[in-house]
Amino acid sequence: MKKFKLSSVFLLLILLSSFGFVQAQEGPIILTLAGYAVPREAYGKIIPLFQAYWADQHDGQQVIFQESYLASGAQSRAVAGGFEADIVALSQEQHVTRIADAGLITHDWQANGYNGMVSTSLAVIVVRPGNPKAINNWIDLAKPGVEVITPDPATSGGAQWNVMGAYGAAYRGHVEGYEAGAEGALQFITDVFTNVSVMDADGRESFLTFERGIGDAAITYENEYYAGLSAGGEFEVVYPTSTILIENPIALVDVYVDKHGTREAAEAFLEFVYTPEAQAAFAESGFRPPVETAVEGAEATPEPAVLDETRYPTIEDQFTIADFGGWAEVVPSIFGEEGVFTKMIAEVKGQ
Repeated sequence: MKKFKLSSVFLLLILLSSFGFVQAQEGPIILTLAGYAVPREAYGKIIPLFQAYWADQHDGQQVIFQESYLASGAQSRAVAGGFEADIVALSQEQHVTRIADAGLITHDWQANGYNGMVSTSLAVIVVRPGNPKAINNWIDLAKPGVEVITPDPATSGGAQWNVMGAYGAAYRGHVEGYEAGAEGALQFITDVFTNVSVMDADGRESFLTFERGIGDAAITYENEYYAGLSAGGEFEVVYPTSTILIENPIALVDVYVDKHGTREAAEAFLEFVYTPEAQAAFAESGFRPPVETAVEGAEATPEPAVLDETRYPTIEDQFTIADFGGWAEVVPSIFGEEGVFTKMIAEVKGQ
């Protein structure tokens, strides 16, 4: 009799469940986000927005984020080496490529209307209030007596963007007194790095060094300038006449999301970061929206945001890393073991 009653209870529960009277209670989803250091505050605003969105769409289910922020190159190597991040938000395309080359990203992560890039910025110069050293363009960073702060390109993707902003401007003939082309650009960047006094591991630490009063000028991201202002910093921004558009990628790590069973939530987050709400959070943190690209067969993406020209001025000569062959060419030729920058910095800094 007891066995019959127990079986009857189970049968009743199954019937009730099939008619929707009993709903399974799903536990929280845990997503691990591995990011580069600079956009930490931006994701601090975006993640709660996504959590509320997901809960609304999934009967109150929670998504818990485990966040890790490091220099982009270090973060990329960590994920490729076994740090099981579901999502990576890095500084450079090449750092996502490293993870894909390790067999961990198996889909075409750039197959959307923004080529896989979630935000952009510019390499700019930040100076002390009143600009006491009269720094108005790249050329002024090479003047004797100017102390420059920028992170270490060996560890920081942001530093490599900074170098390419200055190097690229000289290469394209926009630095007075230096001949256009590779030779003049190398001479210019050598003169600038002769004045570099501190090279921190990542872009965030580098700008904090400047905020602590070290240096006359910092080469940094435009968004770092705005982040510093929001934190009460006192300094000014100098927009060079020629500089590079910094493009920051985001990607889902297939092997890890499938191992963790988090693909649905991770894919939803990668769609959410392009929504107006998320892009507004990026803009509040000083980032520009991603640039829409014509990609055949691309997935649908929201319309790009409209720039506020008073906050994000147009640059006379804005170029991209693609103008130098992309990171696949730039890394070995500029930053690799035999790269011109690597050899130069060893001579200048004795490294």
